[in-house]
Amino acid sequence: MYRTKIAGIGMYVPEKEVSNEWLTQYMDTTNEWIVERTGIETRRYADKHKETTSTLGAKAALKAIDDAGISKEDIDFIIFATLSPDYYFPGCGVLLQRELGITHGEAGALDIRNQCSGFLYGLSVADQFIKSGMYKNILLVGAEMHSMGLDFSTEGRNVSVIFGDGAGAVILQPTENENEGILTTKLHSDGTHAEELAMINPGSHGGYHLHEVDFGFPDEDLPGEIFVTQHMLDAGMMYPNMNGQLVFKNAVVKFPEVIMEALIEVGASPSDIDMLIPHQANLRISQFVQRKLGLRDDQVFNNIQKYGNTTAASVPIALCEALKEGKIKSGDLVCLAVFGSGFTWGSALIRW
Repeated sequence: MYRTKIAGIGMYVPEKEVSNEWLTQYMDTTNEWIVERTGIETRRYADKHKETTSTLGAKAALKAIDDAGISKEDIDFIIFATLSPDYYFPGCGVLLQRELGITHGEAGALDIRNQCSGFLYGLSVADQFIKSGMYKNILLVGAEMHSMGLDFSTEGRNVSVIFGDGAGAVILQPTENENEGILTTKLHSDGTHAEELAMINPGSHGGYHLHEVDFGFPDEDLPGEIFVTQHMLDAGMMYPNMNGQLVFKNAVVKFPEVIMEALIEVGASPSDIDMLIPHQANLRISQFVQRKLGLRDDQVFNNIQKYGNTTAASVPIALCEALKEGKIKSGDLVCLAVFGSGFTWGSALIRW
């Protein structure tokens, strides 16, 4: 059985850099307030009406393809992870395929909706495909365009100050080298608190789960008046919401647990990690996890300060930057870890 290696990697972030100060013109906040709670100083916003989630992903994908030394026609499967798709349907996988000009019908496209955990879930799925011999060149993309759907008011600031746009991509290939590749992936989920970090509207849920919440539905169940209603629009109900304290409390527990689970399986300890790339959710969470595992500063890579939380794109963007900066070298043990909406969480160990 083959192992799976990352043969190429690429990233793309939009040119427009948005500072904390820029946000103060729309909401009651300060640079100090944002930095203290999140660690974020700037983020990137895409050019609306000119860039989309799939075009961001395509730019990162082309860089990964070039880095792997293959042509785009060599891609035999596409996995696209995002929570901010171009359309409700179809998914971004086929739109990316069209953007790359490889619509010959030979490559399948899979879309993953696991939010902040999407890239790592995609990595695990791709790993199984590669190990089984089914595919030889899988393009895995994590991309987000959050800026098109945030509430830029004081009411929405707890969410809106956190997120940014960007994309990261990798090319995954089989290797027979026992000293490189993905060693293990661990995936978990618990839907108990699904609505505590969610974009509930528009949707087809009917408010069945939390009856005490106003979901914006009309008194009469008329066709076409459930998915989107005028009340939802008027009341500003079509934005993401987050119970920040609950998310933080769960994340600081699940991150160390799932990292240790992977380390124990391969007979390693936290001190063996050469580089931990955590999902860039909140700098305070990453710092807490670092202390919990007893890791040095040079064993953890964070770039949320520059890009904010790019959810499905955050891990590949951070991994790409860590490589560019020479912080990862051949033979290093690299750990990826994620936690996000759902709740979903996971980890991966890679021998570089």
